[in-house]
Amino acid sequence: MKGADAEARAAAWLASLGREVVARNYRIPGGEIDLVSRDGDVLVFTEVRQRRSSHFGTAAESVTPRKLALMRRAALAYLSREHGREDLPCRLEVLTIDGPADRGTLTLLPLDG
Repeated sequence: MKGADAEARAAAWLASLGREVVARNYRIPGGEIDLVSRDGDVLVFTEVRQRRSSHFGTAAESVTPRKLALMRRAALAYLSREHGREDLPCRLEVLTIDGPADRGTLTLLPLDG
């Protein structure tokens, strides 16, 4: 399971930055958030993308507008279902791993909006 390995490495890396990982693989029909973490008072929704090689593009290039829309939808559902409101401080980001899941290059990409 390469996806699980990449997500485990991403969660460990986020924890090393001082974040508390509060949920993994939060799913709703048609959407998913790989990792939900807390950075101080801010909830952070993280999509983890990993590519072993750049033959078909980088990990960042694999994030489509559709994926981002589904991620936003899942984040709103998480806020509503788990916290009873959608106006909590939060942000979205993509964490990419280019190369093998266990030793590839990690890059954190904040998303606007």
